[in-house]
Amino acid sequence: MKPPFKNLSHPVFVASSLRLALAAALSALATPAVLAQTAQDPPAAAGTLSVVEVKASPDQPNSKLPLDTPVDTGSRLGLTSRETPASVTVVDRATIDARGAQNTQDVLRSIPGVTAHDAPGSIGVMYRGFSGASITQLFNGVDVQYSIAARPVDSWIYERVEAIGGPSSFLYGAGAVGGTINHITKLATRHDLSEAQLRLGTDSLREASLGLNRRVAGDGQGSGDHHLRLDFNHREGGAWTEGTERKATQLATSLLSDFGGGVSHTLAYEYQDEQVDRPYWGTPLLNPVAGTLRIDERTRFKNYNSADGVYAQRVHWLRSVTDWRVSDALQWKNTFYVYDALRDYRNVETYVFNSDNTAVVRSNTLLQRHDQRLVGDRIDGSYKGQIGERRSDWSFGLDVSQNKQTRFPNSLSGTVSTVDPYHFETESFFSIPGMAPGFRPDRDNRVRTVALYAENRTALVPTLNLVTALRHERIELDLTNRREINAANPASYSRSYNPTTGRIGLVWDFAPGANLYGQFATAADPPAGILSTASFANVRDNSELTTGRQFEVGSKLDFWQGRGNATLSAFHITRKNIATQDPNDRNLTVLVGEQSAKGVEAGVGLQPTRQWAIQGNLGYVDAQYESFTQNGMSLAGKRPTNTPRTVLNLWTSYAFTPQLEASVGLRRVGAVYADAANTQSWPGYTLVDLGMSYRINRNAQLTARLRNATDKVYAASVRSTMVYLGAPRTADLALRVSF
Repeated sequence: MKPPFKNLSHPVFVASSLRLALAAALSALATPAVLAQTAQDPPAAAGTLSVVEVKASPDQPNSKLPLDTPVDTGSRLGLTSRETPASVTVVDRATIDARGAQNTQDVLRSIPGVTAHDAPGSIGVMYRGFSGASITQLFNGVDVQYSIAARPVDSWIYERVEAIGGPSSFLYGAGAVGGTINHITKLATRHDLSEAQLRLGTDSLREASLGLNRRVAGDGQGSGDHHLRLDFNHREGGAWTEGTERKATQLATSLLSDFGGGVSHTLAYEYQDEQVDRPYWGTPLLNPVAGTLRIDERTRFKNYNSADGVYAQRVHWLRSVTDWRVSDALQWKNTFYVYDALRDYRNVETYVFNSDNTAVVRSNTLLQRHDQRLVGDRIDGSYKGQIGERRSDWSFGLDVSQNKQTRFPNSLSGTVSTVDPYHFETESFFSIPGMAPGFRPDRDNRVRTVALYAENRTALVPTLNLVTALRHERIELDLTNRREINAANPASYSRSYNPTTGRIGLVWDFAPGANLYGQFATAADPPAGILSTASFANVRDNSELTTGRQFEVGSKLDFWQGRGNATLSAFHITRKNIATQDPNDRNLTVLVGEQSAKGVEAGVGLQPTRQWAIQGNLGYVDAQYESFTQNGMSLAGKRPTNTPRTVLNLWTSYAFTPQLEASVGLRRVGAVYADAANTQSWPGYTLVDLGMSYRINRNAQLTARLRNATDKVYAASVRSTMVYLGAPRTADLALRVSF
């Protein structure tokens, strides 16, 4: 299958990009080294290259937590993490670079308690004991209402990732019981920038990246100025399973225009193209599949997919953002957005050992296409006012969208072949009986949403603030059958949902640099989870909303004379009206299921010396079903699958000299269950990442990384018959330059 847009991934285009980045690197290498800038040096003039500070500072990545930077995701009021009555995490660009996060899922693993995997057909993120449709993943504040849309994207084009834990439907819409994650793309700024990166690594990894930001019109005085930004990334290789080849291209470009009178406009376009030939779907578990699960390590790198299996996606994003600063008190923003995605699958996806572990049985053949388009417009307003003598700030808005998806499934559940586990060849996909090229539509899902929302922050006294939010949505779902019509699959079906969700919280600044907060928040989502893929049975049998609520208390504080800061939160979440099997009739579902999660999250950042930085976080969650039935058996008290109790992250870096810095990352993930009955488990694991960075001069830096240094065999996700393994030990070398 060819990429839908050939020009960006054409060898000539890629080669030109590589030559451009290499030329920049050679130019930077020719620049004489300079001494590090001291604290007494004057700031560089706008548009000039500043001398790089290579010694550690309070703002160094992996040191203090960014508690005092305004955050988009925790609130629409422009509050900082410290001012928000919730657990809010920000992984900014500098931190992404310092930790060597290759893609967005690497970034997500920096969030307290979060685990993530990128299995091709079931992208998984677990947050506070919930996963799937219970986690909302946004892109620049827009919910595309489809979990697979959150496939990992190479991280170069993103400015930062933000997250808020727990129910947060009141911010961006239905769902978000476990939390909301927002991926924010780089946009044009009013400052010139030029940077490039070349990266080579094991498994034939080759990556070239380029970033440019320039004023293209105007005199730099404001009105009439236009600034253009382009960020480009192309990556090939890096796949570690046999026969798998991956290439991906991302382009993000935007134009920032200042029109005067407080009006500015940003036109942004983003393109993503990914193609994986013969994608890896998992490794079969050894029999007996019970207790602590195992694999035959001789199959660790084996790939049992069809010889020409494919996963491919093409994504276009277009956003038009108009900002109008009416006065210091009143501002308006209008965001028009269009999202268009096409995804193709052509794979044999399930592999199971026979009873005596001498052969692997291959089955579950799927030819699938997802064609999705989301169009919407959001109007946001903010007003800084007063109620009597008390400051009272407001945000409010209207969001209207239509999300349409058509799916084209063609599947076979029977056995395709039985092969020797270690020496085998697999067929071409369309040689499988019953499979032929071409796509036949199944049904159209059209979701229309109209939402009104408001948020307020009022100072009850100078050190105590009340933060509230409310959102009401009208969601209409229309299903259109594109295949045979019968009782179970009528020609069409429609229904609507009207959730109202909110938050009420208090923030008490009990001392300089220290506060306590408490909040109660709610969430709601249709029991089908993702309406853009819901079947007739999903929406006909289940009419009520699934609801979630959370109580959370916490604190955010500075200590050690400002050299350290920390966050601590404790939460309890309950989700009710989960669709569960009727104990009296296995063919029916009823909305009586309930799931809960309680836990704590902690984060700390330290700058012990100018050379040494430390940052870490811990997530602990006790998640369980309170009421749930599967196959006639009650699962009350059982832990959901792929949900570890503990997740621990630790990063530290030390600058031995102004040019040479070493870093270490540790990640500990607890044991998980593979089945809802909790009879199959995969043990916990610890990963170690090592890094060494050398600053050649002020414009060039060379970084070497060793990931999973101990070559740990671990499960990114586990099912009752297969495990999706994480990457083995890999190494890469990156040269980054500015010019």
